[in-house]
Amino acid sequence: MDLSLTPGQETVRDAARQYAADVLAPKAVQLDVEGGFPLDNIRAAAKAGMTAINVEAALGGRAAGTIAYSLAVTEMARVCAGTTVALCVNNMVAEVVAHFGDEAQRASHVPRLADGRHVVGAFALSEPGAGSDPGAMRTRAIKTDRGWVINGEKLWITSGTDAGLFIVWAKTNDSPGPRGISTFLVPGDTPGLSRGKPEHKMGLHGSTTTALQFTDCEVPHSALLGVEGKGFGVAMMALDGGRIGIASQALGIGLAAVDTAVQWVRDNVAAAQEQAVLWALADSATELDAARLLTLRAAGLKERGASFSQEASHAKVYATERAWKACNRVLDVMGEAGLDRAAGVERNLRDVRVTMIYEGTSEVQRIVISRNIMRRFGGS
Repeated sequence: MDLSLTPGQETVRDAARQYAADVLAPKAVQLDVEGGFPLDNIRAAAKAGMTAINVEAALGGRAAGTIAYSLAVTEMARVCAGTTVALCVNNMVAEVVAHFGDEAQRASHVPRLADGRHVVGAFALSEPGAGSDPGAMRTRAIKTDRGWVINGEKLWITSGTDAGLFIVWAKTNDSPGPRGISTFLVPGDTPGLSRGKPEHKMGLHGSTTTALQFTDCEVPHSALLGVEGKGFGVAMMALDGGRIGIASQALGIGLAAVDTAVQWVRDNVAAAQEQAVLWALADSATELDAARLLTLRAAGLKERGASFSQEASHAKVYATERAWKACNRVLDVMGEAGLDRAAGVERNLRDVRVTMIYEGTSEVQRIVISRNIMRRFGGS
């Protein structure tokens, strides 16, 4: 198996690393302290080609593939995980519209997601009582002579404060469970769409998260993305790909924490002589490298057009949980020094925790994996 990167993949990785050093690094601590939407970072990302990495060039994307996307996310997350998650969602939205949209939708929205005219895209699926279970969705879209009228509420919407385009899921008939869910493209300035105040979160302060309220929000017939009643499949396809992005993000955060610990140990002679300290670093390095390989395997399968759902779940559950463990180990190694905000490790710990929750919790990943295992061996 050839694990070497292509020149094109190296180019994207290096561009992301340079963007992170030049744009993200100078503001990362301030953004974590002050919070808010990272508008300047997002604008710079569009210029650096980080907003539509796996989207065809004809639509304004970089056409670099999923492996390059994963590498870029890891490099950016090493420096500012908050900005990175906003870019992950924008990339996901751009891919979904490019894949499922008709020609008019693709031409209207994907270039604007790529060049920043939409600022960013947002993914509006979760609701009160319908997070890991989309079948419990209560948002409704009623068809009229002029289009669709949407009513309902969404929660935990990344970039909800500033997004110029929302992909919104709503029930369009009374079929039980996830059947009857449809997908809509809703511009951010649509009357009847209101945005809540940013949530006060444990981590990712450089990414805003809000509720959305739809009150007689009217969109045209052309807002329907894909086939009516088949929106659940759109969401699952998007989430499978999104899990590669979140695994990559968690990997970057974990690597950043370990890098900090390595430098601290090198500067502390006594710590460098402690076997327990060195073994903690060795364990974290080994686990994060395994996470990297799982993530790149899933990315490679997606890039080749092969089935990758189970592999994406493998990557997400392992990368996120091992990155969390690595950040914890680093705090054990550094002690009080690791708790100092200036070190950056406490930010890494706060930022990485949510990666085990969004884009499908660790428990959901285990459900996906176990179901695939049982199917393979003839179980239900």
